[in-house]
Amino acid sequence: MALRQPMPEQDPKKRIHNFDEVALGYSAEQAVSEAERCLQCAEPGCEQGCPVEVDIPEFIERIKEGNFGDAIKVVRKKNHLPAICGRVCPYEDQCEKFCVLGKKEEPVAIGRLERFVADYERRKGFKIPSKPEATGKKVAVVGSGPAGVTVSAELAKLGHEVIVFEALHAPGGVLMYGIPEFRLPKEIVEAEISYIKKLGVSIKTGIVIGKTISVDELLEEFDAAFIGTGAGLPRWMNIPGEDLCGVYSANEFLTRINLMRAYLFPEYDTPVRKGKKVAVIGGGNVAMDSARAALRLGAKDVFIVYRRSEKEMPARQEEIEHAKEEGVKLKLLTLPTKILGDEKGWVEKMECVRMELGEPDESGRRIPIAIKNSEFTMNVDTVIIAIGQSPNPLISRMTEELQVAEQGTIVVDGNSMTSKEGVFAGGDIVSGAATVIESMGAGKRAARAIHEYISR
Repeated sequence: MALRQPMPEQDPKKRIHNFDEVALGYSAEQAVSEAERCLQCAEPGCEQGCPVEVDIPEFIERIKEGNFGDAIKVVRKKNHLPAICGRVCPYEDQCEKFCVLGKKEEPVAIGRLERFVADYERRKGFKIPSKPEATGKKVAVVGSGPAGVTVSAELAKLGHEVIVFEALHAPGGVLMYGIPEFRLPKEIVEAEISYIKKLGVSIKTGIVIGKTISVDELLEEFDAAFIGTGAGLPRWMNIPGEDLCGVYSANEFLTRINLMRAYLFPEYDTPVRKGKKVAVIGGGNVAMDSARAALRLGAKDVFIVYRRSEKEMPARQEEIEHAKEEGVKLKLLTLPTKILGDEKGWVEKMECVRMELGEPDESGRRIPIAIKNSEFTMNVDTVIIAIGQSPNPLISRMTEELQVAEQGTIVVDGNSMTSKEGVFAGGDIVSGAATVIESMGAGKRAARAIHEYISR
């Protein structure tokens, strides 16, 4: 059996000086060679690991034949954001995890093949399926992230009129503000959003539901509404010094860089602190994105400060390896306890304590425990806190009768409907922070439920 095709990448020494995409994508020859590794199982396990139910063996077989146009048609039947999923999905824990080939060697590179055919389609030009007969039904979608976009596309393909309301000035949600250019180029997101619009979806930006207009008011015009506003409220550690200049939430730091192009300042009028010694607190993908972005802004030293070991880090292994290749230093088993500033109120130091791992908690990860008399100080000038996000409390003002859980997420039933008749929800606003593809899966399930509801 042939070896798995490696992904061509920018050299680490060069890429830390630019925001260009790190992974360069397969050539046609590499894609065909990788597709030939697929065993075309009679009972493909890979499909059960795909939240949006892509016919994986079928599209890979088309690639093997060199029929890339038909391959993307197969993918597009179920996945409306293939170029995005092929770049940021944790496919090693989803479709590829169930690849039979992976039991003895490396699994088929399903995610990379999906990216290949999506990029092929973009270069050749999108072919939009014919629009179905209009049903006369209207659906309002709140939020244009992965869940909202998926709901919109699914319902538009069924003939319903869909209008998306986005609070920011550009659609895409976390895909635009949360993921750096070097991992997900914004032109890719814009192209995928353009495809959704060509399906007949209308998108209105700069409208904050719950402030500009309520969901109750939307229901006077629409037959149903879907809330897919994600989880964009940053969490803080609540330690002294978080109010100092030079302390960012990862949300603000990445939004300035990604959506507002601060790395191109002053061409784009959005400044961001370009620290020389940067500490990023957290161990997930957002922490890796923040650390790698800080390096590209010119930082001399960037540290990932994480209270557990590398084994417990929730970030994708690929992202951890890329960060280390680029020079990010892992400061493991370390917990910040206080941020100190200079006489002008700018970050100067960070007090920390060393940790050790105890017994596993409910999640299966070992509990970090502070070691007595292990305190030490790090000299840093910028601190980025990337320990997770929560739903925005504005949710409670969207509509009356909306049941919200203690952690701020919206409660839904088995059909994605909230406690408010005709209002559905899905994605991070329901599940808490999850992956792009999981939010898309939630959007697909909600679209089925909405279609059934408004077709009664």
